[in-house]
Amino acid sequence: MLIQTMVLGVHLFVGFGIIMLVLLQRGKGADAGAGFGAGASGTVFGASGAASFLSRATAVLATLFFATSLGLAYFAGEQTAPTSLMDQGMDMPAPGIGAEPDASDPALPELPPIDIVPEPPADEDAPQ
Repeated sequence: MLIQTMVLGVHLFVGFGIIMLVLLQRGKGADAGAGFGAGASGTVFGASGAASFLSRATAVLATLFFATSLGLAYFAGEQTAPTSLMDQGMDMPAPGIGAEPDASDPALPELPPIDIVPEPPADEDAPQ
C-alpha cells in the first residue's frame, strides 16, 4: 500500500512536469513561448537553444509517466474488492416481498374498509 502511494505521488509529479514542459516549448510557427521566458533561454542551455533540452526532458518524463501508469494498473489489479454488507445481502430476498400477508398474523391490525369517495357530512344548518 505504501509503494502504491509513492508511485501515485511520482505519477502526479511527472504528469505536472509534462504539462509544464509542454507549455514552455516553443511552437513550430509561433513565438508564443517568448512570453514565458523561452526567448532568452538560448544563452542558458547552449547554442542549440532550449528546444533539444526541453524535447529530451519531455521524452524522459513521458517514459516515466508510462512506467508509473503501468505500475498503478498492476497495483489496481492486485487489490481485492472490499465486500460490502449491502452487496452480501442482495442474494437473499427481503422477507414479505412478493407474498400475500397472512390474515392470522397478529402484527397486522384490522383496518376498516376505505371509501373511495366519502360522502359529505350532512349539515343541519345548510338550506336545502
